[in-house]
Amino acid sequence: MPLVLGSFGASCVLLFSFSGNPFSQPRSVIGGHFISSLTGLVFLAVFGSTWWSMALALASAIALMHVTRTVHPPAGSNPVIVMLALPDWRFLLTPTLLGASIIVGLAAFNNAGKDRRYPKYWF
Repeated sequence: MPLVLGSFGASCVLLFSFSGNPFSQPRSVIGGHFISSLTGLVFLAVFGSTWWSMALALASAIALMHVTRTVHPPAGSNPVIVMLALPDWRFLLTPTLLGASIIVGLAAFNNAGKDRRYPKYWF
C-alpha cells in the first residue's frame, strides 16, 4: 500500500505554511488522522459503504476529534476516503499512522534552525 492518502496534501499545507496553528501540532495531525481513519473503518465494517454510513462516520470522526482534542481539518476526509477505497484494517498503519508521522517529522526538520519552532507542543 502506498504512503499516499488524499488528505495528506492539505495536512502538508497546514504543517509547512501554518506550523504554529493548533491544527498543525503533532497531537492533532497524528491523532486526528488515526481517529478519523479508525472511525471510517469501524463504520465500514459494521454498516458497509453507503451514503448514510459515510455521513455518520464523518460526523462521528469530527465529534471524536473534538472530544480527544485532536482536531485536524484535513483528517475529516479520511472516513470518506475509507468508504470509497474499501481498505482493510492495515490502512490504519500504512498509510495513516506512518504517513502522518513522516509528515510531522518532515515539518520538524523543515523548521530546524530557524526562528520558528515546531512543534509548539507534542501532547
